[in-house]
Amino acid sequence: MTQLVARIDDDLAESIDQLIAEGVVESRSDAVRKGLQALIEQTRRRRTADEIIAGYTEHPQTEDEVGWADQAAAQMIADEPW
Repeated sequence: MTQLVARIDDDLAESIDQLIAEGVVESRSDAVRKGLQALIEQTRRRRTADEIIAGYTEHPQTEDEVGWADQAAAQMIADEPW
């Protein structure tokens, strides 16, 4: 296992210690691990979203591809026995 060393300011250390006291994390190291994991996952999800957006921007859906959904929704509303 790789070991990382980082300096943090006193306010951040106090906040981490509060998380430990509340049982949110087990230790400072646990807090750092969970924080890094969250950052990596957030970045991965953002990249995926950016790729999806780029795909739809480059190849937008056509009316034929999505028009049926609007028609089906309108028909379901019309069929309601208000």
